[in-house]
Amino acid sequence: MSLLFRVAAPLFKRGSRHWGRSDFEWLASRLRPFVPPGGSFLDLGGGTGEPGTGSNDGTAAPQAVRLSTIAREYARIGLTGFGGPPTLIAMLRRLCVENRRWVSEHEFQDGIAATGLLPGPAAMQLSIYCAWRVRGAIGGIIGGICFALPGLVIIVALSALFLAEHPPLWVQGAAAGAGAAVPAVALGAAISLIPASWRRSAGVKLAHARWLLYIAAGAASAATIGPYLVLVLFGCGFLETAVRAVGRPGRTVGAFAFLPAAATTAVTGGIGALAWVALKVGALSYGGGFVIIPLMQNDAVNHYHWMTAGQFLTAVALGQITPGPVVQTVSVVGYAAAGLLGAAVAAVIAFAPSFVFVIAGGRYFDRIRRNTAVKDFLDGAGPAAIGAIAGAAVPLALSLAHLWQVGMLVASAVWIVLLRRNLVLGLLAAAVIGVVVALAGLQVVG
Repeated sequence: MSLLFRVAAPLFKRGSRHWGRSDFEWLASRLRPFVPPGGSFLDLGGGTGEPGTGSNDGTAAPQAVRLSTIAREYARIGLTGFGGPPTLIAMLRRLCVENRRWVSEHEFQDGIAATGLLPGPAAMQLSIYCAWRVRGAIGGIIGGICFALPGLVIIVALSALFLAEHPPLWVQGAAAGAGAAVPAVALGAAISLIPASWRRSAGVKLAHARWLLYIAAGAASAATIGPYLVLVLFGCGFLETAVRAVGRPGRTVGAFAFLPAAATTAVTGGIGALAWVALKVGALSYGGGFVIIPLMQNDAVNHYHWMTAGQFLTAVALGQITPGPVVQTVSVVGYAAAGLLGAAVAAVIAFAPSFVFVIAGGRYFDRIRRNTAVKDFLDGAGPAAIGAIAGAAVPLALSLAHLWQVGMLVASAVWIVLLRRNLVLGLLAAAVIGVVVALAGLQVVG
């Protein structure tokens, strides 16, 4: 009724004369705020960059895309998207840009650039962004859920198998084998991120020297003071911002009002502690999905004792070999902490910030992408996150309990780091070798 009153009341003031073009343009301006994303009510779009109204480069977004279509296509990616963020982003581009033409190439690249500047899982945020561009908030929510849900169901089911109190011998062997390869996965992920981050710091006075400092700080923190890694990431980010702000009139560190605040917690355990760990993973992780490893490891193993070091290695391995976002690894930690309820709580809290960032801030992505302060912050926090990923390999390697696992780690490092071969195949091969070792009678449990 309020919509009818707000639109209809001014009509009477215009009298009963014949309406011209200007009158219809006036009516369109009155209705535009109420048009559902996707243009299914009235096509009043004009290339404004808002969801469902066409892109900034003049390429019109398709109108009235069915939510069921978004759900089906995103679920397909979530079910078949093995290989981590690069694979998922490539599949999203093929769907949204090439096949369906839901968004333009320009919009897609803008989405990649903007989500790369946000904390949290970039592939997850990009999937929400593309669906939001087509059908607004409801499209983004449905798309994001369907993108994450298939892999989440699979990894929780595997958690029940691998984290059982008395798992079968072959399961123990597979977990020990795949877990032995995890430190190599972390090291390989860090190395793969270094070139782009190094190039990003070029052209600024002493930037490479500070880059090395941030890398070292992140690595040392992940290897020694895991619970405070978030503070180190933020400290490096704000330090770089402050250094670059010198000589820039009007630029202040206060430009970071959009960032979530880091805080320590006095929670000693239970769902509250699990919620905090999941929040760090979803809202405070910079540098890609792999940075969740050092963010979770100390809390899950040493502080709250939800799982053993070997079980954490298994959790990371499961996050790599299952489809969908790597961040869903947090659900394994949640399952270890509080069963199915814990897995659900951890997943919801870890993914929720991505929905909030994109749906509430998607219309400002262009500003965020061009914001100098945001880039400066990431130039500090990003290298620290890369260092943290590499540093996490140290406590992960120290978690190995058997000599044959050390040999497996060396072989995995050759496969993943030196030869740069397929990560998923490497983990699966390590799991198979672990099964063979277990069935041969060698010890696989620490």
